[in-house]
Amino acid sequence: MICFGDESIVIFLFNLNYKIMKKFLFLLPVFLTLALFVSCKDANKGTKVEIFLSKTWPKEKAAAWMAEQPWLVGCDYIPANAINQLEMWQAETFDTVTIAKEMTLAKSIGFNTLRVYLHSLAWEADSAGFKNRINTFLDITSRNGIRPLFVIFDDCWNPYPKIGAQPQGIPFTHNSGWVQDPGMDAHKNWEAAFPKLERYVKDLLTSFADDKRILMWDLYNEPGNAGPISKDVPRPAAYGNESMPLVKKVFEWARAVNPSQPLTMGIWNLDLKELNEFQLANSDILTYHNYSNLEDHAREIKFLQMHGRPMICTEYMSRGSKSTFADILPLLKENHIGAINWGFVNGKTQTIYPWDSWDKEYKGVPDLWFHDIFNADHTPYDANEVELIKSLTGVN
Repeated sequence: MICFGDESIVIFLFNLNYKIMKKFLFLLPVFLTLALFVSCKDANKGTKVEIFLSKTWPKEKAAAWMAEQPWLVGCDYIPANAINQLEMWQAETFDTVTIAKEMTLAKSIGFNTLRVYLHSLAWEADSAGFKNRINTFLDITSRNGIRPLFVIFDDCWNPYPKIGAQPQGIPFTHNSGWVQDPGMDAHKNWEAAFPKLERYVKDLLTSFADDKRILMWDLYNEPGNAGPISKDVPRPAAYGNESMPLVKKVFEWARAVNPSQPLTMGIWNLDLKELNEFQLANSDILTYHNYSNLEDHAREIKFLQMHGRPMICTEYMSRGSKSTFADILPLLKENHIGAINWGFVNGKTQTIYPWDSWDKEYKGVPDLWFHDIFNADHTPYDANEVELIKSLTGVN
């Protein structure tokens, strides 16, 4: 066990303002050397985070695993006719026909992985059926040469998930039906929520621990984030480091199962120091989200490379914030970093609309799509983008 206190040099680097750091990039080797000597400072000083490193894959094992993979490229995926994770996975709305068509489309542009969200309520309602549907999904993806990365928990958007029929969504609004897992009720009483969540995680991972059709497990998407419930309800405060209890527990539960696939939890907000330290120390493969432009994205890559582990960017590509395929995808390939963009086929999640659609009124399809690659009829939004993807994945 290693403790990183407030003096952690690596996290200090992460939390420095990018504009300031830009002027001091020439000092990175010095910072890296200093970081090698960082350990547990005076435990009575400041805040410290206990970081459980004993079962994390050695860097050599992580590097060997990545060397066996092709260049990993794909998208964060949900079928076009599902508004959220529950509509994707519940028996009544699990649509193998749509999934099969979209997997054929993904294969046609060279995608070999997908990041796919699960949901504990689908398991709670019907654990055997839920796992059977995962198995069916894996049959479809494997026929197309695609190995998904499954996401277990998620702090984004509506904090009150409910089983059953899902809402239709708010017109012209980005991801208006997405739901958190486990959500606000669990955050209010972690101790009461943990037994069920532990059974879910251990059952899921035990059932698929040696399944070669699965690439990785992403244990928790954007812990500490939060989102609006509706346009008429005030947006809840972000959880911040309050998600730390479940972050620690899900790693503990997953390591107890010890699946053959690597574990990860992506960095998404450099201000959440305590979370960042724990996620970086416990991930076998480093994953991160970056919706910034080329310059900022390249800078974050340099910071993360200091940790000496293989990397996958599990969220990028928002045209409105200048995170584009043309700029970012070649950068990721050049640096041997997996590339998973948000969005695939324009559908019920409405992620062609920008984040600010929660605050601004949109009355029609924006000229500049925020996310997504294909129209509902599977024609490209931008044929040049699709040709670029195909050229970089080797399909052309």
